[in-house]
Amino acid sequence: MRAPRPRAVTALALLALVLAGCAPTGSDASPIEPQIDAVGTDLATDPDVEVLADLEYGAADGAPLLLDACLPPDRDPDAGPGPGILVVHGGSWREGRKDSVGWRAVCTWLAASGYPAFSVDYRLAPRHPFPAGFEDVQAAVRWLRADAQAERFGIDPTRIGVFGGSAGGNLAALLGTAGRGDLDTGVRVAAVAELSGPMDLTGVAVTDDFVPLQLEYLGCTSFASCATARPASPTYQVDASDPPFFVAHSTTEKIPLPQADRFVERLRAAGIDVEYLVADGTLHSIALLDDDLKARVLAFFARTLG
Repeated sequence: MRAPRPRAVTALALLALVLAGCAPTGSDASPIEPQIDAVGTDLATDPDVEVLADLEYGAADGAPLLLDACLPPDRDPDAGPGPGILVVHGGSWREGRKDSVGWRAVCTWLAASGYPAFSVDYRLAPRHPFPAGFEDVQAAVRWLRADAQAERFGIDPTRIGVFGGSAGGNLAALLGTAGRGDLDTGVRVAAVAELSGPMDLTGVAVTDDFVPLQLEYLGCTSFASCATARPASPTYQVDASDPPFFVAHSTTEKIPLPQADRFVERLRAAGIDVEYLVADGTLHSIALLDDDLKARVLAFFARTLG
């Protein structure tokens, strides 16, 4: 199905917003035009970044849960603790790895930009339907927040951000919206950047070819009788205590644009700070990450994590 084009913010509207001193409302989005020659051109692993592979952050079903730590090459040991960013890979909740070429590149890009970054593997469907994978990324947040990791990697446990795309965008957004209260304790996170994430898993605005994957992840045979659909949907978890969000999506990609529109609308209605960008075309998830979008993501984390 073809998703509708975005309701872009015009120059006049942006000026009015600035003069009024307020943020966009509803699902208004700023249009972007990614300049992508090839994914490999814009997403290349940085050889100067040290990667500590296969660190155990927990265990489930008798097997270790692993992540890779990507460490900033020029970090000043006397600078004091700073933000850390959890990276959640995509793959329709049934495939993908923390160390695939694209996601290793994301991890090293964030580290080269000054953030200790942690690319996480999690249990996959269909063997492990929701909430298994989500419980794993929550466990990774707890691990990062523990004193041992805070000291080892120079992380301020009150400033943990998360970046995800596609299915990883869903899990990243769910980390930001599930639960209530302070963002510096437990499994709460302080900022979320997500690309092309499915935000509503109840059968709303889903393409025919994605329906089986979504139901497989939920462990259901139909949306009508699926008890896990709403808990797995960030759109239905939003409340006023949620962190700032960065959301980017394409107009005609595999996850229909109305999912992002409705999610952003819910966030803004709750008073959450949201930066929403839409690209005309079919690019999905980290395929959107050209130099311009990477700079915007970094500016978002600098503003929200400090």
